[in-house]
Amino acid sequence: MAAPGTTTSVRVPELPHQLTADSVGNIPYDKIVVHPLVLLSVVDHFNRMGKTGNVKRVVGILLGKQRGRILDVSNSFAVPFDEDDKDRSVWFLDHDYLENMYNMFKKVNAREKIVGWYHTGPKLNHNDIAVNELLKKYNPNSVLVIMDAQPRDVDALGLGLPTQGYYSVEEVHDDGTPTSKTFEHLASEIDADEAEEVGVEHLLRDIRNTTVGTLGQRVSGQLSGLHGLFKTLTDIQGYLERVATGRLPVNHQIVYMLQDVFNLLPSIESPDFIHSFNLKNNDQMLVIYLAALIRSVIALHNLINNKIENRNNEDSEKSKKKDEKDKETVKEDKKDNPNVKTKEEEKKKK
Repeated sequence: MAAPGTTTSVRVPELPHQLTADSVGNIPYDKIVVHPLVLLSVVDHFNRMGKTGNVKRVVGILLGKQRGRILDVSNSFAVPFDEDDKDRSVWFLDHDYLENMYNMFKKVNAREKIVGWYHTGPKLNHNDIAVNELLKKYNPNSVLVIMDAQPRDVDALGLGLPTQGYYSVEEVHDDGTPTSKTFEHLASEIDADEAEEVGVEHLLRDIRNTTVGTLGQRVSGQLSGLHGLFKTLTDIQGYLERVATGRLPVNHQIVYMLQDVFNLLPSIESPDFIHSFNLKNNDQMLVIYLAALIRSVIALHNLINNKIENRNNEDSEKSKKKDEKDKETVKEDKKDNPNVKTKEEEKKKK
């Protein structure tokens, strides 16, 4: 921890197994699973701090547990954090507040341990290694999750998961220079328990646009998915172009994964695929045609019913006007001749 206006280095006593794990690059996790409660808490933290001043990013602690090779992040809480915009090596993190909050969380759920920390980035910063070393005091295998809390425009293709996971490892240099700390990327995904799924469903139901129908929502979802696919393909194209021109080294693991993706693509020139595609397309076109036909018939039926109802209303209004006119005529005749009786009076007499 560094106080404002001073520059200090963070020295944390390292455990023997921590050094071993970092030196060989043995990452203890395959992926990080982030729960929706954590995302909502981070967004609330970012919005509250944004109202108080010009805060570029916020920092907090991640709570959870490890399930095999999967790190399950189920809860989080905010931590006071400040840094100098001009000198990134000057920063402040209130670890006393951190310890007090963690002790209170342990009383509620003792199974949730400190597994790492988060900030709202949206990218890595120069002092992230130092902050991560401080967090290793509470967990030797601390992870960093960058969460993008700012909304992105769909036209700017700012789609995809808002989380990026990182783990600190020792980087060994080929020229014999001393090793240095760096971050290794970890796969991340968003998952929820059954109770969380129900809560998120109710939340989405409250904020859903009621003016847009189910079909519009499905089309919007597919459009967003296509935008995300286009962005991913653009990134793949840029990476392959850099590798082809020699600006990036060849990573055989990435090439193998791309080959697996290409192997999953169907052979569009196969007769079986063409027949199946045409059959499926014809079935969908038939449903669309029937839907349009039924919609037209219903529209004509409603139009005829509307005309009949309007005609009946006009006839009833005409009859009412005629009856009122007859009554006025009889009243005028009665004034001239009192013996004149209306039709109703004659019926009562009979």
